[in-house]
Amino acid sequence: MKMIKTLGLLLGAALAVQAPVQAQNFPNKPINLMVPYPAGGLSDIIARKINVPLATELKQPVIIENLGGAGGAIAAQKVLNAPADGYYLFQGSPNELILAPLAMKAVKHTPDDFRLIQRMAMAPMAIVASKNFPGNTPQEMVAEIIKRSKSGKPVNYASVGIGSFYHLLGEEMAKKLGAEMLHVPYKGGGPITQDLMGGQIDLFITPYGAPHVHMAKEGKIKFIAALSPQPQRLIPDVPSIDAAKELKGFHYTIGSGYYVKKGTPEPIVEALHRALTKVMFDADFRNTMTAMGQEVGEPLRLDQTQQVYADEVKLYQGIAKSIKLEAQ
Repeated sequence: MKMIKTLGLLLGAALAVQAPVQAQNFPNKPINLMVPYPAGGLSDIIARKINVPLATELKQPVIIENLGGAGGAIAAQKVLNAPADGYYLFQGSPNELILAPLAMKAVKHTPDDFRLIQRMAMAPMAIVASKNFPGNTPQEMVAEIIKRSKSGKPVNYASVGIGSFYHLLGEEMAKKLGAEMLHVPYKGGGPITQDLMGGQIDLFITPYGAPHVHMAKEGKIKFIAALSPQPQRLIPDVPSIDAAKELKGFHYTIGSGYYVKKGTPEPIVEALHRALTKVMFDADFRNTMTAMGQEVGEPLRLDQTQQVYADEVKLYQGIAKSIKLEAQ
């Protein structure tokens, strides 16, 4: 009995030592960067501007994996199915981690299953339309939405999935206008942009970047309104949504951050936080994000991330409650 007890103590001590040793050696193999949408969208573009400098900091390749579907929940679940060892980074937002579980019964994860490591950028948002959409200003858009709602042929709008932030904003806008709008869910921003250009989609409430501005300049899509009280840097000639009195104050941005599975050892979390923070000061990254219209703010200290994430959970769950979002 004494020998068994001694062996048990030795085994426990060995396991206790193993975790710090693994953390000290982190990373000793490539890191997977999970992007919860198909290639070609804004999330994918951001990931491809981060993975190279991040690989330089970590001294290991950072491999991007695109996995769309279920509002990003499929990708989130794949990260949760992997060990909590830091080798799977999730590039996410409130869409996938907070809203998807509220919107879909099939989604089993909760916001508490993830830990925020660093917020990398905040994206301005706008309402983008098909080039053939009759309205060109916020006021004209509102008039068209109301007119078509009354005629029984509602304006449609796209989102990256049921329960996504952009779905909720479409529902909130329809509620404010007292009009019916038709929601069309997609797996990612890339396919939505294709259908916007093809005229199958009327409106898309979305973060945007330089590629969207370029498409607008070529006449392939058009910007209707900036979701801010003042014009935005990349689209200075696009009016604020406040120009439509029915939608005054309809202002939103959304952040892009990096998360790991909860329970990842603290030394590994610290190593990832250090690397991502250094990437935020990388001149090429900042210049690229600025050119794309993204706002790179001050990095979060690791001791700030938990409260920032908790505040986001409270905010977005509140929006979902306000429009009476029900899981389907």
